[in-house]
Amino acid sequence: MQTLTPYRPPLQNRLARAFLRPVFRGLFHLLARVEVQGLQNVPRGSAYIAAFNHVSVFDPPFVLAFWQEDIEILGASDIWERAAFGQNILVRLFGGIPVHRGEFDRAALQKTASVLRGGSPLLLAPEGGRTHQPAMRKALPGIAHLVEETGAPVVPVGVSGTSDDFFKKALAGSKPTLRLHIGKPLQLPPLTGKGEARRRARQANTDLVMTQIAGLLPPEYGGYYAKAGAGLPS
Repeated sequence: MQTLTPYRPPLQNRLARAFLRPVFRGLFHLLARVEVQGLQNVPRGSAYIAAFNHVSVFDPPFVLAFWQEDIEILGASDIWERAAFGQNILVRLFGGIPVHRGEFDRAALQKTASVLRGGSPLLLAPEGGRTHQPAMRKALPGIAHLVEETGAPVVPVGVSGTSDDFFKKALAGSKPTLRLHIGKPLQLPPLTGKGEARRRARQANTDLVMTQIAGLLPPEYGGYYAKAGAGLPS
């Protein structure tokens, strides 16, 4: 196995995170009713992958603001250029690992593997991008490949209330409810077989993660995984 240097974000990013997290916590509490469940399930101080459902641009800052330890985030490379809501400025301040969607990004894989092998946690969205609606779509097998490479457990994270119109509702004074529900760590089954059989096994492991996330969400969020997820009252 290749030895990788543990990934460590630049000092300016670490300083910015110390400032941005409490600021965003305050903003979310000001604009919404915030409910957080399952913080005790996070295996703090160790390597794990926190996997969340991705509806809108508000999901990552919401999760990061209320996560109880520093965690690296894997995000689409185009966010570093996206001006809406100042995303490009915020992501450059906070830092993260950019990944080129729709292709095998070896550099991103090496960086994420170095995060986990260095004993630090990683946050990502297995769906590979925003759905713009509550219903989850079929996820990509990248998370299973990363677990295969590192052996890291997966912490399922259900996020609800962060719709595209969240900010509009909040400014109108409606105080929408945002929920962050963290499940128990999941150790994915080891992969067997080669070629197509192995690819199917990776997708099955990915789907297992997504069904765990579905079980942390209201029924309307199930989408592709609705039958497997137990669902919670909205």
